[in-house]
Amino acid sequence: MRTRTGCLQMAVYLVCLTAAGGVPIFTRSKGELKPLPFPVIGSLNAVHMFASNHGVTLQSTTTKGSKIVWKVFHNSITLIVATRDDHSDDCHLAQLLDNIFQAMVLMYGADDVTNIKNIERFKREIKVCFQLVDTLLEDATLPTFSNLTNAVDMIAAPENAVLQNFLDAFTEAAGSQYGCLLVHGKVAVATKKWWLFSPTELILLSLLVPAMTRCTSRDLPVFLPQLSPTVPHRLMTFDLLKNIEICVITGPTPSLAELELEVNRFWKPGYESLKAVSQLHPRNFPTSLYLDDNILGFVVVNTELHRCLCSVHLASGQDTRQTAEKSMSRERRREILRSWYKKVIGTYMSSSVEGSDTGPAEFCHTPLETYVVTDTHKCYALESGQHQIFVLYHISIPTFAMRSVTQKTLSYLTKDKQVNI
Repeated sequence: MRTRTGCLQMAVYLVCLTAAGGVPIFTRSKGELKPLPFPVIGSLNAVHMFASNHGVTLQSTTTKGSKIVWKVFHNSITLIVATRDDHSDDCHLAQLLDNIFQAMVLMYGADDVTNIKNIERFKREIKVCFQLVDTLLEDATLPTFSNLTNAVDMIAAPENAVLQNFLDAFTEAAGSQYGCLLVHGKVAVATKKWWLFSPTELILLSLLVPAMTRCTSRDLPVFLPQLSPTVPHRLMTFDLLKNIEICVITGPTPSLAELELEVNRFWKPGYESLKAVSQLHPRNFPTSLYLDDNILGFVVVNTELHRCLCSVHLASGQDTRQTAEKSMSRERRREILRSWYKKVIGTYMSSSVEGSDTGPAEFCHTPLETYVVTDTHKCYALESGQHQIFVLYHISIPTFAMRSVTQKTLSYLTKDKQVNI
C-alpha cells in the first residue's frame, strides 16, 4: 500500500496473550487492516505452543511476503507480530516486541505484567499503555529513529549549552536529578543522571511524551523498566512552547501545582533560546555545518552512548540540494534510511540491538563499510569506532565518491562540539 507521496505504509498486527493458556489480552494493528479472527489468533499461538511442548523455541517464520515473530516474556506474556517481510534480520522485529513489553512495564509495573492474577482486570487496565504501543507500531512514519537504532534521538543546537544551565537549575528546584528537554520528541539537553537511564528507558520516555495528548502540564506514574520496575516514580512534564516540553522524574514532592509556579520564573529568560532550537527542527543539526550537496539524509549512531542524530531535511537558503529534495519527499527519504539501516544491521554490521551480531558473525572478516546503488538513489554505511553512519545520496553522486564523502561527513559531525554525539 502506498500513499500519494509514494511512501510504503507497513501493515502490522500485534497480538498479546497469556503465555500459559493463550488467552487473548489485546490486539493492535497499523494500516488498513481487518481485525484478526479469533481462530487465526488461536492458530498463531497453537503453533508456538506445539513447538514449545516438543522442546523447540519457535522464534519466527516467513510466508509469501509476510513475516511472523513470537516472543515470550517471563512465562507470563506472549507477544506476536505479523507484518510484511522486508527481508531484514529478525533482530529488528524482536526488538520491537522487547520495546512493547517494556512499554507495558513502564506504564503498568513489572509485578502486575509478569504475574497476572485477574485476566479481565488486566485487560482493562493494560489499556493505559496503548498510546505508547501504537507509537512503536508506527515505525516507518515516525519522525525519529530511536525505536529502530536503540539510541535516543538528539537535536544538536548551538543553544543547548545555555539551555543546559536552565535545565539543571529547574530540576534542582524540583528536588530531582533527573530531567530532560524534549524538542519534537528529540532530546536537546538532559541532566547527568538522566543519561544513566538504560537505552530502553531513554527511548520509551522520549516516545511517551509526544504520544500523549498535548497539555500544559501532566503528572503521571511511571515504572522504570531497569532502574525501578516495581516502584513507580512521578513523571512531570511542562509545555514550554509548541512541541517543546521539560520532563522531570521526582518522588512524592513537590506537587504539580507547586512546580507549575516555578516554570515561568526559570524558563522565561530562555525563551529566545527555546525558540531558536525549535526552528532547527526538522534539520536537527546546526545550519553552520554544511554537508555535501548530494546528501539527502543521514543517521549517525553512537553505539556506546546510545545517542542518535538523524536528518532528512538538509536544504537551507539557496542550497542546490533543494531541487533534489523536492523530487523525493521527507517520508520517502526516511523510509529509505530505515530500510537501509535494517538491511545493514543484523546482516553486515552489529549494533546495540540485541541479536544483531548473529548475521555478521558468519563472515570471516568484520565488515565496516557497505553500499547499494539503485535506479533512484544510492546509500552508504560506515562504522568507525563507536560511531555508525547511514547516508542516503542523490543518484547523481559518483559511486567512487561515496566512501570519502561519508568518511568526511562522519568526521565533520562527530568532531563538532555543538553536535556532541
